[in-house]
Amino acid sequence: MSLPLIPLLPLLGALIPSLFRSRNLNAASAGAIAGLSLVLLLMQAPAVFGGEMPLESWSWIPAIGLNFAFRVSGFGFLFAFLILAIGLLIILYARYYIAAEDPMGRFYTYLLLFMGSMLGIVLSENLILLMMFWELTSISSFLLIGFWSYRTDAREGARMALVITGGGGLAMLAGFILLGNIVGSFELTDVLASKDVLHAHALYPLTLVLILLGAFTKSAQFPFQFWLPHAMAAPTPVSAYLHSATMVKAGVFLLALLFPVLSGSALWFYIVTPVGLITLMFAAYMAVFKDDLKGLLAYSTVSHLGLITLLLGLGSPLAAFTAVFHILNHATFKAGLFMLAGIIDHETGTRDMKRLSGLWKYMPITATLTMLGCAAMAGVPLFNGFLSKEMFLAEALEPNLFGSFSWVVPLGATLAAIFAVAYSIRMVHDVFFKEEATDLPKKPHEPPHGMRLPAEILMSLCIIVGLFPALIAGPIVNVAAGSILGDALPYYTISIWHGFNMALALSIIALIGGAIFYMQKSRIFDSHVWFSRYCDGKAHFEAFVAALVRWSRALTTRMENGSLQRYIALLVGSVLVLGTAPFIGSSSPFLGNVAMTQVDPVTLVMGLILIACTVATVVTHRNRILAVIMLGTVGLMVSLAFIRFSAPDLALTQISVEVVTIILLMMALHLLPRATPVESTPTRRWRDLGLAVLAGVGTTALMMAVLTRPYETISNYFLEQSVPGGGGTNVVNVILVDFRGFDTLGEIVVLVIAGLAIYALLHNFELKAPKVDALGRLWTSDRFPLILASITRPLLPLALLFSAYIFLRGHNEPGGGFIAGLITATVLILQYVASGIVWTRPRLNFDNHIVMAWGIIIAVLTGLGSWVVGYPFLTSTFEYFTLPLIGKFELASAIAFDLGVFLAVVGSVMLVLVKLGSMNSPDAATVSPTAQAEKEEAKKGAH
Repeated sequence: MSLPLIPLLPLLGALIPSLFRSRNLNAASAGAIAGLSLVLLLMQAPAVFGGEMPLESWSWIPAIGLNFAFRVSGFGFLFAFLILAIGLLIILYARYYIAAEDPMGRFYTYLLLFMGSMLGIVLSENLILLMMFWELTSISSFLLIGFWSYRTDAREGARMALVITGGGGLAMLAGFILLGNIVGSFELTDVLASKDVLHAHALYPLTLVLILLGAFTKSAQFPFQFWLPHAMAAPTPVSAYLHSATMVKAGVFLLALLFPVLSGSALWFYIVTPVGLITLMFAAYMAVFKDDLKGLLAYSTVSHLGLITLLLGLGSPLAAFTAVFHILNHATFKAGLFMLAGIIDHETGTRDMKRLSGLWKYMPITATLTMLGCAAMAGVPLFNGFLSKEMFLAEALEPNLFGSFSWVVPLGATLAAIFAVAYSIRMVHDVFFKEEATDLPKKPHEPPHGMRLPAEILMSLCIIVGLFPALIAGPIVNVAAGSILGDALPYYTISIWHGFNMALALSIIALIGGAIFYMQKSRIFDSHVWFSRYCDGKAHFEAFVAALVRWSRALTTRMENGSLQRYIALLVGSVLVLGTAPFIGSSSPFLGNVAMTQVDPVTLVMGLILIACTVATVVTHRNRILAVIMLGTVGLMVSLAFIRFSAPDLALTQISVEVVTIILLMMALHLLPRATPVESTPTRRWRDLGLAVLAGVGTTALMMAVLTRPYETISNYFLEQSVPGGGGTNVVNVILVDFRGFDTLGEIVVLVIAGLAIYALLHNFELKAPKVDALGRLWTSDRFPLILASITRPLLPLALLFSAYIFLRGHNEPGGGFIAGLITATVLILQYVASGIVWTRPRLNFDNHIVMAWGIIIAVLTGLGSWVVGYPFLTSTFEYFTLPLIGKFELASAIAFDLGVFLAVVGSVMLVLVKLGSMNSPDAATVSPTAQAEKEEAKKGAH
């Protein structure tokens, strides 16, 4: 059970830091949670480095192939280690960076949510589960990027990131569904072993493109590269984490993870390689001219992600090995450089390089660390970045599928390396040297050592890995790459010196060329301004969004004029067109061979009454009282029809809903005029009549066409399995609380949300009740007749006893939690109607919000309880017991779930009706001379 805890601990403990007011406790609690996850991960290290892959799996929703399954492959271990180790450094760094006036507890809550989501991605064994964590990273990054929500750029950057990555995630979900159906499983172990099956399938191209869209948007690959630099409005700890070990690395992680099954085709090469190459070159060039420190580093990240994508696109085992190595190197120097950029911003008040200069005098330690990080980023020898860059250049020189254009990849790689050297030199020279700055917002100085310590650790690693690569990085890179490549893992020793070769020559050219390009950048600045104007992805994105809004507004204006009649007419008309289209030109007979049921006199009379009341509702709809009466009669006829066709559960539910609905409508109508004026023109009335007739005839024809043909039904399965599988003879209830319990859980959650939404809408809504009734008469001072109150008060315990009886018998006879909840809510609201809010509320003193909450909690705990004993979510069980006097009886775990349904229904219905009823209560002085006395009596009763 330790594997799921690695990602779940940060998710489940995300709220803990926000419980403290102390900044130290905020950081300490977040660090403790991340540290515990890291310990659990390191416990898997012996097995991972021994060539094993720990895996734990629980069945969740097997019908759709979703299992709660986690694994620790070598590649997953590398990523999880980076996420947790760099995450701990970010937590320490943020303790000093986040200002005292900012909600630090909330920041760490978002950060842990982000950390847990990313861990879920890299450790998931199931593709659908991976997709769930994938979307969680989009949501949590949205919260982190927009943490300073008072800033416009933060809100815009967060929205842009969510739109781009969320849209790509939808495409990737479709790709995963296709991939799982082609392979026959959503388990990664099965998917990664099915390369031949996938490549031979006709849907392989579509599957590949959809998955690549998700990866490219997440990792900001061309043409989606523009969102990442605009995410720099986030606090620097977020930027450092986002760019080094999380979020944007998720895309290249996915490309490498699925490399064994997706790669190896010309389509893979011709999509992934050009995208990586363009991103590598374009972002590296743009970084040279960025004046914002974080903007420079952001474009640098995009470029390095393009480098990794390009390596994976090349498709060779050594290229994939190099991609894994560069993922490790990039995480270390990029996290440290972002922290150092944040230190410069924090201690000078700006990160604009046009204002920053000459900081060496004031911040020599920070300057030294920055030079180390930039040397690693530029690929200077003896630093870790040089090792993977040289390997990358060597792979770029290998023959590839471009044929006569084989020179494109090495040329593009060399140019990007030149740009990388140029922007690395600029970050060091422009900030720390040149003339001393005189207009800084703050006097620069070194930060507290705790703030600088994470960067010192990371920069030290850049040097140590650069000097001793085979000893420090070799084992983990071999294990990580081996889990991807398997037997195809090339024999390669990472070392500082591979002799004089073409890759070394290109590295030297890049170092010299980068220095020259930096010195000449001012000469090409005008050309850059022209180029960047046409390559501003943010402007194109915003223009597209603006155009989309205009088109949507124009379409909405044409369709939506505030007329419910028009909306219903459009809906019914569309359904008629879509429903009729398949029958046009069909040669099959209208009716099938199955004989229709004979109509008996009772059914005929009921049908005629139902039709008459329906027509009467339409005719009298402007007189609201008559319309409610007619609707109630329609509901009663429907309930009788359910009884006639042997559906007593539906009849009980329908009649209970009708009672609650009538009460609700009467309360609402009390605040509305007695009648509505004629607003429809004769043309519109004829149109509506025609649509109504066509809809009725069409529905009747469809039913007759279906019911006169043989059809298969799943009802026999439920009838056969109701007792042995669910332990109950009431098939309807067993389906609701057992076979389809997950659906019912979703329905009561929706019911609770609807209740809360209605309560919120009515909470501050002030509307005085009329002083006269619908006939223009003054309301009587006897608001609560004595006879009605005398009948309803003793009726309450009897009705509650009947409700309990309906609830307890539901598993074997008509009844259950939903019906019992409606009965209970009806009898409770009847007390309010008979005796009034002032008298009833102190005597029924319970919070409906809490009742609803307990309903959801009990229902969810029932489902989780089945997990504890090793069964799928919401699996129920039952047993028979024998007691003296009582005899043999059945006890089913589903009764607990039904109790949750009961409480959710009671709480939701009561919340809405009581709130609406309190709005209906007329002012005491206007209505009754005894109202104030009743209020005083209620207060005494409450005390």
